Amino acid sequence: MAVKVIDEKCIGCGACIRSCPFDAIEIVNNIAVIGDKCTACGACIDVCPVEAIFKEEEEKKGVDISEYEGVWVFAEQREGNLLNIATELLGEGRKIADKLGVELTAILLGHKVDPLADNLIKYGADRVIYADHELLNTYTTDAYTKVICELIKERKPEIMLLGATNIGRDLAPRISARIHTGLTADCTRLDVDLENRRLMQTRPAFGGNLMATIVTPNHRPQMATVRPGVMERAPYEEGREGIVEKVTPDLTEADIRAKVLETVKGGKPQVKLEEAKIIVSGGRGLGNPEGFKLIEQLAEKLGAVVGASRATVDAGWIDHAHQVGQTGKTVRPDLYIACGISGAIQHLAGMKESKCIVAINKDKNAPIFDVADYGIVGDLYEIIPEIISALENVEDVLEAVKLNA
Repeated sequence: MAVKVIDEKCIGCGACIRSCPFDAIEIVNNIAVIGDKCTACGACIDVCPVEAIFKEEEEKKGVDISEYEGVWVFAEQREGNLLNIATELLGEGRKIADKLGVELTAILLGHKVDPLADNLIKYGADRVIYADHELLNTYTTDAYTKVICELIKERKPEIMLLGATNIGRDLAPRISARIHTGLTADCTRLDVDLENRRLMQTRPAFGGNLMATIVTPNHRPQMATVRPGVMERAPYEEGREGIVEKVTPDLTEADIRAKVLETVKGGKPQVKLEEAKIIVSGGRGLGNPEGFKLIEQLAEKLGAVVGASRATVDAGWIDHAHQVGQTGKTVRPDLYIACGISGAIQHLAGMKESKCIVAINKDKNAPIFDVADYGIVGDLYEIIPEIISALENVEDVLEAVKLNA
């Protein structure tokens, strides 16, 4: 949209100047002139007494979307290991491709990771485009962007999905900018409007207080990054067959401006909430940061990972890497134990897909009990030690059975 002035109608009264909140209008030779500060808010249009100001529709430029077909998934791997997000995207991509009646393609970049290509077929891909090059052995923005953009321009997929990982969040916006298309980041839900083949990309907005559904009507491919742990992983089918297309990209050292000289892994263990089978989470009900020591004891007994609510992270009680919820990690473990968590909607959105939810809270009316499979009303500082003690007794019994066997 652009705001324009009809010179022949303008009487230079100055009403538009007084109404403009951005000081974007001036009178030149008795005619209003719209400057660069204009945001097309329309305030001047409403006050013009002679209807000399109007909004001009700008032509929407896009591409011939009929030329684009197929669903692509970026199969992220690190050091020859396929990330869980790759199989999660294949599961969701399979559903979308089936709805649209098109091929599902996995895009694999790396060097000497041939076995992963066969695995991607077994996880549901119809085709794998495997770009093998020694300069793709370690991720660099320049190399990966160049290879994928060239493939997109050549093959023209209508949808491309990437994981909202550290790599995905770096790579996706670079690709979308280079091929001039839109990108929706951190999606928690995807669907398709079959009537016009639009990808409905849903993500939290305004700090997780509402959900926004975004579409890309005039450009292709339709791109989205998806939070790890949100989608169900694709099933592995041993006998499944597909096409593995190995390509050698045109890539040289000169294409890569930032080079990785050394990779140093941090000494602090990474919190892998999305991959955990059991999560024990603590909330504001712990009362203080020392309460997480009790959570850690229970987690250790269960072989679980420690999670946390946003309130405890904001209070500085625990690192953000442990946060579960719309502004943290989305998880779906086999068992989720919520300790002292009231159940704000932002937290529930991040864990409600867990197979079994156990809630411990003093407040019998806490919203967390609405989604819990089992609820315990009481003081967590009394209940959790009892659970730990019971687990220790089970361990003692099992050990005794082994000794007498």
